[in-house]
Order: sequence, then structure tokens, then C-alpha cells
Amino acid sequence: MKNLTATMVAFVVLISFSCNKNMGKADGNGEKSKVTFIENAQDNSVDVMVDNQLFTSFRWPEKATKPMLYPIINAGGTEITRGFPLNPKVGERADHPHQMGMWLTYGKVDGNDFWGNGSHGLGTKNDNGGFIKEVKVNKTSAGTNEGVLKFSSQWIGSDGVELLNENTEFHFIAEGSLRIIDRITTLTSIDKEVKFDDTKEGMFGIRVARQLELPSQGTMTLLNAAGEPEKVKAMSTDGITGNYMSSEGGSGLEVWGSRAKWMDLYGNIGDEKVSLVICDHPKNVNYPTWWHARGYGLFAANPFGAKDFTEGKQSINFSIPKKGSVTFRYRTIISSGNHLTADQINSYADDFAKKY
Repeated sequence: MKNLTATMVAFVVLISFSCNKNMGKADGNGEKSKVTFIENAQDNSVDVMVDNQLFTSFRWPEKATKPMLYPIINAGGTEITRGFPLNPKVGERADHPHQMGMWLTYGKVDGNDFWGNGSHGLGTKNDNGGFIKEVKVNKTSAGTNEGVLKFSSQWIGSDGVELLNENTEFHFIAEGSLRIIDRITTLTSIDKEVKFDDTKEGMFGIRVARQLELPSQGTMTLLNAAGEPEKVKAMSTDGITGNYMSSEGGSGLEVWGSRAKWMDLYGNIGDEKVSLVICDHPKNVNYPTWWHARGYGLFAANPFGAKDFTEGKQSINFSIPKKGSVTFRYRTIISSGNHLTADQINSYADDFAKKY
């Protein structure tokens, strides 16, 4: 009897230890997935597959001013990015055509606007617009639960002169009902100091599906059934369910211009609960970052927008010295079927901080 009791106690302790160890994590369920890549040289893209299902595609279209990930699809098969202007859908907003998928750019780089270039539509350019070109995929590495894609590119000013060399690696992670994208980007100046002037227009951003916008009233530009932009006055907000939750406790539209270690945009797409989280990294400049998080579907982290975000109380004067470098690290977590809790997000944010 004593031996039996001791065995039962040991079993309970083991179960308790296992539960505590996994507390705060989302459903990983122990299943292994294969992350693979399909390179499509003719249309400048690389598809990222999880168990032969599309997760996202790394793209650098001829008509775009920058590379991007588009579309982004969660583990449940639901697209969480806006389709316009690459693949317009009825009912979507038809504003800011330069906001496509997920990207990293900035609005004032030695006077060049890399963020807003192409704001008049695909194939257009602004007078002071910068381009991220000469995209080269250097490596893809398939793996179990995680795959890696590395690329290089050039940040070219409106005068055609290269300002920065970019080297980026993506880590695409499949973990049960979660999909995770880690982006590690290093920018290196070429032959002079490069200034990042203070502006809200930056830096690591994603444009989300209409259902993840925050409910709002007022005039907006949406796509009609003919695929053309049409101004629409106050309309039903049925199915528009998005809301923000900050690591610092903020919520709703009040998070715009705030600083936080991470930000969660959660809502429902149809009957499916979805969380979309961006995590800043402790090694990033000006951690914790400011958030350029809007209600109309733009969700971005910006380490350099202090002046706009603080109404002039603070300002940032950042530059990369001649032949110097700076690295930016961001993690994006996408759930399917549940809204992530603060404890769960903190656990994944901590893992991210330790990994890179």
C-alpha cells in the first residue's frame, strides 16, 4: 500500500510539473508539420507551405515598390490580410494601395518615402518615393515545424542611388493551431550616413482583412461588385469585430501612439476566433516600440515616430553611420479558433527574446 501511495504521489507531481511547464502556451498539441517552399521565378514569389497547404507567399511584384508577404493564411485556412490591391475582394476598403500584406519600410529615409511610395496604385511612384529592389532569395531551408527563407535587397532613393543594403531572414513556424513569422532584418548603409527622420509612417506593418478592423462609422472607400472604389457613408458594422489589446493594458483605438512590448489585434472572421499579435524585441532600437495601430486595418510597429505619437513632446533623431548597420527583429503570432491570452502571448514573446 505504501509503495502504491508513493507511486500515485509521484504521478500527480509529474502531471503537475507538466501542466505548469506548458502553462501560458497555446495549443501546440505535439503534432509535427513540414514547412516547405515552392519558388516561382516567373512571377517573383516563393510560396511557404505547411503540410502542402499555403501559409504565405514572399513576393516582389514588378508593379510594387517593396517586397511583402501576401497572402497570410492561418492554420484554419482563413486569410487574415486584405486582398486589395493585389487580389481585391468585394466589401474591402480601397484606400492606401501601398499597404499590401506584411512589409518593412519607412517614410523618411534621407528624404525618401519608402513607406508611402505607390500610394496612387500599383505601378505608380511618388516624386520622392524610394524603392526596395534587386530582391534576391539567397536560401530556403525546409524543416519540421520551422522553415527559413533568407533574402537580400537594395533600398534605392528617388534619384536612383542605393542608400541601404538589406539582409532579411524569415522563420516560418507551425505549432498546432498557431502560425508564427519571425523577421530579422539588418540594414547596412553604403557610403554615407543615412538618416531616419521622425515620422509616424513606419515601419513593420500589416494590412488586415476587413473583419479584423475596429467597428467604425463615417464615410469610407470600399470596393463595389465591379471591383471599383466607391465612397460609402456610414454602414453596418456587422461582422467587423476587431479590437486591440496592449501588453501594457491599453485597448481599442487608445493604443495608437502608445508604447508596448507587444500588441494583439483580435476578433472573429465569420465564426472563427483569431488573434494577430506583433511582438517587439528587447534588442530593437527604442524598445518598447510605439504603435501605429489604426482602426481601419493598418497595424504597425514604429520605433522612430515619437514626434507624431507624443504631439511633439519627444522626437527621435536616428541615423545609421557610414557602412554601419542596424537590426530589427519582429515576431508575428497568428491563432486559429481562439483568442490568445496575455499569459500565452508573454510566453511566446519571452521565447522570441531568448531565441535571437
